[in-house]
Amino acid sequence: MFYNSQKAHLVSLTKYFFMKFILFDKSEVLFFVVFLFVVTSCRDTNQVKKSIGITKTSFINPDFNYKSYIPKESDFIISRTDYADKLYGFWLGQCIANWTGLITEMDKIGNIGEIRTGDFYTRENWGKPDEPSIWGQGVPSNLSDNIDFVFRGEDEVWGADDDTDIEYMYQHLMFTEKTTVLTGEQIKKGWLKHIKSEEENYLWVANQKALDKMEEGYLPPETSNPEITTDSIYNNYYEMIDAQLTTEIFGFFAPSRPDVALEMAKLPIQTTARENAQWISEFYVIMYSLASKVDQKLSKKEQIFWMASKAREHLPDDSYSAKMFDFVKSKYDENFSWEQTRDLVYLRYQVNQEDGYNMTSKNIYCNGCFAAGINFASSIVSLLYGEGNLKETIKIGVLSGWDSDNPTATWGGLLGFMYGIKGVEETFGRVFSDKFNIHRTRRNFPNNGLDNFSNMAKKGIFIVDRVVQNHLKGGIDLNKNIWYIPVKK
Repeated sequence: MFYNSQKAHLVSLTKYFFMKFILFDKSEVLFFVVFLFVVTSCRDTNQVKKSIGITKTSFINPDFNYKSYIPKESDFIISRTDYADKLYGFWLGQCIANWTGLITEMDKIGNIGEIRTGDFYTRENWGKPDEPSIWGQGVPSNLSDNIDFVFRGEDEVWGADDDTDIEYMYQHLMFTEKTTVLTGEQIKKGWLKHIKSEEENYLWVANQKALDKMEEGYLPPETSNPEITTDSIYNNYYEMIDAQLTTEIFGFFAPSRPDVALEMAKLPIQTTARENAQWISEFYVIMYSLASKVDQKLSKKEQIFWMASKAREHLPDDSYSAKMFDFVKSKYDENFSWEQTRDLVYLRYQVNQEDGYNMTSKNIYCNGCFAAGINFASSIVSLLYGEGNLKETIKIGVLSGWDSDNPTATWGGLLGFMYGIKGVEETFGRVFSDKFNIHRTRRNFPNNGLDNFSNMAKKGIFIVDRVVQNHLKGGIDLNKNIWYIPVKK
């Protein structure tokens, strides 16, 4: 952005040279065109540098031994510079979507059981007053009076939430432990160090149960074992949403190689999830990994649909998660509106309990509004109907219902990665804060928990370096700043 004085000066110059043009003084006009191009180009370049804050030198990890590599013709090549930009876009897009989704979190969950929330939101509710959530005690969100985007300006700080903080923690653990696959012991150590036991610790349902079990001495994946997690509240903690909002980032650590991303994400996912909840989480990991492989010549809509179709192949055909995806996709193909499809999802899965989804019969709190299944179905509504449009996807996700900040954050992060920092800022027509406070929800991180997206993106790059060289046996060219990633055999 220009400062106001710079804007005014350029406006004056423009008027002056326009008069020159009228008077046929072409040489001075040509000079001005060149001058304007240089000034605006410098502005754009400076803005990108300001946003990314990463130079070629800073891409070298002093604690990593970069080895020489002879590229193969079949290697998939990715620019580390571009990838850093995309990782920045991921964190920014996720924060925008997460905080916007928090306005409507648990506002609308249906009308079954003791908690009834009336009609679901529709497109007409965007920009209109927010309604109280199921735990709001009759008071709407304190984030915004109306359902609208939540932003943080350049002088403000994004706060961590449960949609960003566990991913931040896993990235920190992989970086500090210098590993590509976390062990159960490393996960436990990280959770106990960075997550408070006492409230408010921003953990719910399966995440809280996993922490409880770690404090008792259990290691993942036993922390999701129903034989030891069942209590008077739930006998199916492993079916809750938690893993699908804490592990998507592993897809970005193995660009273009979802097979490796799934290997890396397996234990973090199984910390809280099994069966359908695990498969759903893996669906998201695959989407994130494929975001660097999808044909960039396709439109954003085409890219999203290709990635989703590939991720769908991973879901067992007889699972309710697969049937949920297929059901939502069929309604999209039949030109149902997103509101109609969302309402049919509620009717099919919570009212009629079809396709093996029997959460309602369990008579648990809020009719399983935290469950992986119903929130996955809702997420596919916003994914498909959003058609790769960042703003539209967030809007639909926010209005779809249930745990609305979680699916919205997932897709905001994915699309933020696909758009990159410049694309996100151009979409909203503004510059955002790059500052992030992990200590809003977690503890014991460097610099009293204050970080920034450039540094977070750089750590992601260094993790991918280790994955590419040590795990995939590929190569890194520091001069060209690219990765050579072997294709799956």
